[in-house]
Amino acid sequence: MSTISLSRIHFPVTTLGPGNRIGIWMQGCSIRCPGCISADTWAAGRGQTTIEQVLLAMADWFPQADGVTISGGEPFDQPNALNELLRGIRTYTKADILVFSGYPFESISQPLEGMTGLIDALISDPYEVEAPQTKALRGSDNQRLHLFTLLGQNRLSSYERPIGSEDRRFDLMMGETGEVWMAGIPARDDFERLATVLNEQHHQVLTTQDRSIRGRSGNLND
Repeated sequence: MSTISLSRIHFPVTTLGPGNRIGIWMQGCSIRCPGCISADTWAAGRGQTTIEQVLLAMADWFPQADGVTISGGEPFDQPNALNELLRGIRTYTKADILVFSGYPFESISQPLEGMTGLIDALISDPYEVEAPQTKALRGSDNQRLHLFTLLGQNRLSSYERPIGSEDRRFDLMMGETGEVWMAGIPARDDFERLATVLNEQHHQVLTTQDRSIRGRSGNLND
């Protein structure tokens, strides 16, 4: 099988789509939106593994998963690996597959043609730090939700709504060396408020948010 650059995988993720989901974060992003909270996934060439190994690592999760969410990084910077990964996932589960991309939908129409039936829903377009943030499952209101399949419509059409209090949640994941990863769609000042609270308690805090926006980079560490 092909190689893929992967940042991390996690289960369960409950904040990036409905139900208990497998979260897959691909490594490498050429878009690099200002204000991105996942700047640690920008660098290319890291986390090299095979798609076969990724599927094996998730095998025990598939029977329990309601869906799969693929983000990054930028999945469409690795279109061939993404296509093969999607096909592999489809052999394991009938759960819905949601993909996040920072590319405008129109610019990825060609690779999407080769993924017909593999992606149930897509959120496209770059994150805009100055744009309003009032829509569910989106970091900025310019981002669009595309529903490609009946399963996608049934599972994700409810996210065509204003953001609600139930959306202001995060999943916390602990890395082997003490990093704490947060999965979800944060409000603009969530990380700043968290850093302020922890700094007041004399914890050292470094976040993965863009240095030019928050003045910090790295991981969220206690």
